[in-house]
Amino acid sequence: MPQVESIEVETGPRPAGSVIWLHGLGADGHDFEAIVPELRLPPELSLRFVFPHAPLRPVTINGGMHMRAWYDIVSLDQEGRADATGIAESNAILNALVDAEVARGVDPSKIVIAGFSQGGAIALHNVLHRSDTVAGVMALSTYLALPESVDAEATRARDSNPVPAFVAHGSFDPMVPLHGGQHSADKLRALGYDVEWHEYPMAHGVCPQEIDDIRHWLVSIYSPRASI
Repeated sequence: MPQVESIEVETGPRPAGSVIWLHGLGADGHDFEAIVPELRLPPELSLRFVFPHAPLRPVTINGGMHMRAWYDIVSLDQEGRADATGIAESNAILNALVDAEVARGVDPSKIVIAGFSQGGAIALHNVLHRSDTVAGVMALSTYLALPESVDAEATRARDSNPVPAFVAHGSFDPMVPLHGGQHSADKLRALGYDVEWHEYPMAHGVCPQEIDDIRHWLVSIYSPRASI
């Protein structure tokens, strides 16, 4: 498994939990670093944000150019959007990042797994196949990369302790159509996840209202009595 470097941002001393946030195709761990102060988390809520860099790999749809990618994309249709080998490799990387946080004293129930686009696909894949229960999953402008594996291998529905899921998508997304996000939300609901769905009038990106909604969601998980 390749070694992956990460950017870390702590919002205060003695973090109460960790948010592992995966970037999209062609970006790097710095992509969402600037969002942390924009979240305006309550002073009493200290979190560690971990932004890993995806490995460099050739991406077919970009002419085989080497770039940071969690997996190869052969085409933009459902069948060619993700390669199983790359997903397995990046899933192992994400598991190692979770294990590293646990080794630092953070219980899995205090870890949110998040991602945008390609990173969101890995986040969803990881959470749907975990044997432990994390604090939540945040899937932004993304889709189920290997939908056929969900019904075959996904972990049990956690009806007694539903895992919170923040799923958001742009109405005008030309890269990942809206129905990809909607399908992800529907599948999570069917598996017993506590889904909070958001749709924004934007393309493939993140908007100010979405950042505000993420803040409310994170506070509801980590510090529900905090002033937001």
